[in-house]
Parts: sequence; structure tokens; C-alpha cells
Amino acid sequence: MCNLVIIAKIMSKFFNIVLVEPEIPQNTGNIARLCACTGCCLYIVGKTGFLMTDKYMKRSGLDYWDKLSLIKVESIEKLMDENKTSNFYFLTTKSNKKYTDIRFKEGDFFVFGPETRGLNEDLLKKYIDYAITIPMKENTRSLNLSNSVAIVTYEAIRQNGLL
Repeated sequence: MCNLVIIAKIMSKFFNIVLVEPEIPQNTGNIARLCACTGCCLYIVGKTGFLMTDKYMKRSGLDYWDKLSLIKVESIEKLMDENKTSNFYFLTTKSNKKYTDIRFKEGDFFVFGPETRGLNEDLLKKYIDYAITIPMKENTRSLNLSNSVAIVTYEAIRQNGLL
């Protein structure tokens, strides 16, 4: 299905998308397709709420799986430890810092949490200076995960004049 690599040392020449414990296979498939089309590397951290062979994930990724660098890692801490010189940005609704206020650079990592609960509070507190948000209308909870990944990824690509 894809080029699944266990050791996280293949940092993308563009950007790196990190999904922590994704729960919805269609979102992960959409994001995989986005990564294949943009040259971004996709990292899956921890356990998923579905099998990596899920038919809905495969279908939403269409025939892009062989064009994707997909890396499975045990923990966000391990990924960060193996990429100490890179910037990690943590997407959350619990920040006032807008993603458009950041000047992204090639090789940055964008970290997204599970669809139903977002990133762990302790992780966000630890890296609060790197917690960013996509602004939304008041009294709304959150955007769809794959939409959020696309918004931030294409802003970073735009800023750097890529593609």
C-alpha cells in the first residue's frame, strides 16, 4: 500500500505532517493524499483508531500510496528527539497565536491531535510557545482534521514559494 518506514529519519524537503493517534481512517487517507501531492512526509504517532489496511483509508487516499513517505513512530517525544534541530508546531483550538503569524521554513513539523480530543494538555503546556491555531467563528468547536492539515500546509508552501 505505501512505503512504511519505521525509523523516523526521512524528514521531508518541504514539510512534515504529524498525526497523533488519528481516529478516522478517511481523514488519514485524505491527509496521505495531500502529503503525496505536496511532497510532505506523513508521520503517524502512537495507536490509530483503525487498522492501517482499512478500506476507507485506502479508498480516500486513492492511488497515491506509492507516492507517499509514511512513517510510524511510537511517541511524539521520540520523534522530537530524533529531529532536535527542527521546529515543531502544535495545532490546537487552545491557543491565541494564529498560524498565519508564524514564518514557516522547510522541514518544519506540524503536529495534529486525535479528531475527538485534540492534543494532550500536558504536551500543549510544555510547548505553549509553539502552539498555534486556525481562527474560527465563536461558539464553534473545531475544523475537520484533514481540512486543518490542508490549510496549514498550503500556507507554509505559499510562504516559501514552493510548488
